Amino acid sequence: MKLSYESIQDRAAWEAAGVTLPKFDWKDMHAATEKAPTWVHFGSGSLFRAFHSMLQQSLIEQGLVKGGLYTAETFDYEIVDNTYGPYDNLSLLVTLMPDGNMEKTVVGSVAGALRADPSYPEDWEKLKSIFRNPSLQLITFTITEKGYALTGMDGKFLPMAEKDFAAGPEKCVSAMGKVTALLLERFNAGGTPMAVVSTDNCSRNGEKIRSSVVTMTEKWVENGFASRDFAAWVEDENKVSFPWTMIDKITPRPAPAVEKALADAGFEDMKVKVTSKNGYTAAFVNAENPQYLVIEDRFPNGRPPLEKAGVFMTDRDTVNNVERMKVMTCLNPLHTALAVYGCLLGYNSIAAELRDPELKSLIEKIGYVEGMPVVTDPGIIKPMDFIHEVIDRRFPNPFMPDTPQRIASDTSQKISIRFGETIKAYAERPGLDPKTLTFIPLAIAGWLRYLLAVDDEGKPFECSGDPILAELQAKLSGVTLGDPDSVDGKLEDILRNPVIFGSDLVELGLSERIEGMVRELLAGPGAVRATLKKYLGH
Repeated sequence: MKLSYESIQDRAAWEAAGVTLPKFDWKDMHAATEKAPTWVHFGSGSLFRAFHSMLQQSLIEQGLVKGGLYTAETFDYEIVDNTYGPYDNLSLLVTLMPDGNMEKTVVGSVAGALRADPSYPEDWEKLKSIFRNPSLQLITFTITEKGYALTGMDGKFLPMAEKDFAAGPEKCVSAMGKVTALLLERFNAGGTPMAVVSTDNCSRNGEKIRSSVVTMTEKWVENGFASRDFAAWVEDENKVSFPWTMIDKITPRPAPAVEKALADAGFEDMKVKVTSKNGYTAAFVNAENPQYLVIEDRFPNGRPPLEKAGVFMTDRDTVNNVERMKVMTCLNPLHTALAVYGCLLGYNSIAAELRDPELKSLIEKIGYVEGMPVVTDPGIIKPMDFIHEVIDRRFPNPFMPDTPQRIASDTSQKISIRFGETIKAYAERPGLDPKTLTFIPLAIAGWLRYLLAVDDEGKPFECSGDPILAELQAKLSGVTLGDPDSVDGKLEDILRNPVIFGSDLVELGLSERIEGMVRELLAGPGAVRATLKKYLGH
């Protein structure tokens, strides 16, 4: 069986192989989408294929909409070449269940995949025509947080942004330049309102994309590429809205084990390919089953009935509170603790870490004992239910190929939210004191020990990428495993940094405890395990 429109006409064969097929004809869906497009998604990778396209598929199958959606790739155009064209824009979604079962679904809601770049004139003109159509209601994004950036760590504009400011909408190269150029096309065609919706996993994502689009617009007005009226239209959220969202679904790169299982079951052409930009593509996408999408309900030109597909449609405060619940208490802090200690203890699988009694106990203490007293309750999702699902079902799923090395990336950029906000809450709320915390400081101490790039057996390993990794390691120069005293005077500058931790941990009285833990972690080979056992009472 090879994934194609023609092949799935033999429904009996595919269903006999345990595959759920779309309950509509792709050609009918395509015709309806071509006539009245409503939704374009930027970012054609795994999360889109496993989540957004399935939302629209559900709505089509319920008879709530007729058309599908287009996807537009802004960065790695080989994804379009490898993943969509050869398979008639179909995908095979493989949902990895905790019991080892692979639920297989053909996703058929994508009407077309386009290269969002003026250097591909046919695709670019198609996108422009879609944006001119008043039927377009929303555009969504999964381009990673970096895709919205116009400035670097130093606050200066990136060369790509500077190039777009000077070259204008016809020669734009950045994702934000391309989006702004397409919005200009819509404005010039009558300015029908629409929603611009980031669904990337970053806090205040609607604010981030709005800031970048407005900045690009203002620069083009300054340089004579656009009118002041266009800027006023972009900045009027009754015309162009930028809803905030929270998204949560793990879709790792296509796994060799899944590729093999599909090949053994008789599926053809399922080989994983790597693009020249190091993107991993295949006819299939593998993902976990749990998923959450919470969207601020501000759509000035209407929207699909996404709530009928399981999306929470709500207000901005609730979106922000769900994000805080997830990022500060119920998922992300636990992930970071597992990441740094997993690397120190030689793990290559998050699921395997959950079978380690010390590591499971650590995240339970961080979440249930220290996080829950100050958790943000969003009302629409119960924090205790969410964290139970994370610890008892999602993280332990042995068939999810996720690694501590991946999660450990950019930790310095994450700690202020993942641990710092809870520490601040303990400092600010009556009856609480950050000096009573044990397990969050233990996670921070583990990260500082991780930065030495030496595991618990004394073997070197490579730290995951981080923008200030070299700077942090320079501050720790001379700190040596087996010599706890070598840390003397090395940590205060780091622990005082409010950019990293969200506050000054020395002033809050946590530095002495963290430094003591680091000293214990440095005692020698095996000290990481021994320190965990000590503080967790094992």
